[in-house]
Amino acid sequence: MKKSAKKTPNKSPQAAGALVPSMGSSGRLTGLLSNLRAVILEARQQVIQAVDVVQVRTCWIVGRHIVEFEQGGQSRAAYGKSVLAQVSAQLTAEFGKGFDASNLYKMSQFYRAFPNLDALRLNLSWTHYRLLLRVDSLEARLWYMDEASSQNWNTRALDRQIGTLYYERLLASKDRQSVRDEATEKLAEMQSTPREFIRDPVMLEFLGLPGTGKLLESNLEHALIDNLQSFLLELGKGFAFVARQQRISTETKDFYIDLVFYNYLLKCFVLFDLKTRELTHEDIGQMDMYVRLYDDQRRSPDDGPTVGIILCAQKDHTVVRYSVLHGNEQLFATKYKLVLPSEEELRAELLREQEHIASQALATRNDVPAKRATKAKRKAKGATR
Repeated sequence: MKKSAKKTPNKSPQAAGALVPSMGSSGRLTGLLSNLRAVILEARQQVIQAVDVVQVRTCWIVGRHIVEFEQGGQSRAAYGKSVLAQVSAQLTAEFGKGFDASNLYKMSQFYRAFPNLDALRLNLSWTHYRLLLRVDSLEARLWYMDEASSQNWNTRALDRQIGTLYYERLLASKDRQSVRDEATEKLAEMQSTPREFIRDPVMLEFLGLPGTGKLLESNLEHALIDNLQSFLLELGKGFAFVARQQRISTETKDFYIDLVFYNYLLKCFVLFDLKTRELTHEDIGQMDMYVRLYDDQRRSPDDGPTVGIILCAQKDHTVVRYSVLHGNEQLFATKYKLVLPSEEELRAELLREQEHIASQALATRNDVPAKRATKAKRKAKGATR
């Protein structure tokens, strides 16, 4: 008996359950994607806000413990500095740079300025409160806190309002509405974008995530800094490595210095900042600021003035520039230049390393076709067995 032929199942995309958007469904897909993006972004902001709440509370409690410990001991300022130095050394070793001496000092200031934990605003970050510590007047400080919370100011907006004495101008003005309108207009010009967790160094350091400062380093910068570090140590002129991507802070912002050395022959810190683009006046001013901050925050009474070196490694133009604060030029010319590498030496080393990186990249590109061919031969050989 002849068997009837089996019907071949319909293998069209629709029968297989594949999603084939029609003209009508494309709009629905767009709506779905829009909804999913909104859910994900909202979730990320909720995570950030949750970390903000815990971080602010932790900083307040740490500050309270430090203040209460100091008050239970001696009241001299030297004693307080000694306590911070000892505690910060231990905490930094265990939990990272977020608990260095400067941050611990800010936390103790935070507790003194806001002694009531329950009065803090939960939607403000630790960076907001660091900005508020700049305001001396208690009334103004509390007003800025309330306004930042109710108006949902980001840290840039709060920094702008404090810097322009918004509260003081409101009190002094007879036409307060015009002051408010002007402030609203200026804040509207500041593009507000959601905070990115991975690009918030203060939060990353609090969480103890490694390599915070290096997140912004390109591969080229990384290779050049690696080589420069080795070059200076092999130079044999008293250089001792201190740190890479070391954080240094103003009252409102954190900065990261590419390389920090201490020269024990000169008894001074030497800061290096690497640029892989054209050198600007802003870069020079920034290095001068680094040197000034380092002198203020890290230099001991026995150390000499800090020196900064900017290295600009462009494709066809290399620039090396020393940064010395006004008043130290004579010392640099008569003493420092005898020990520190010259601009010509550093420029030559940068050029050598750039050529080395370029040759490695070329070798890698040339090696790719060969590797692909070898892989193809092996695959073909295996197929004939």
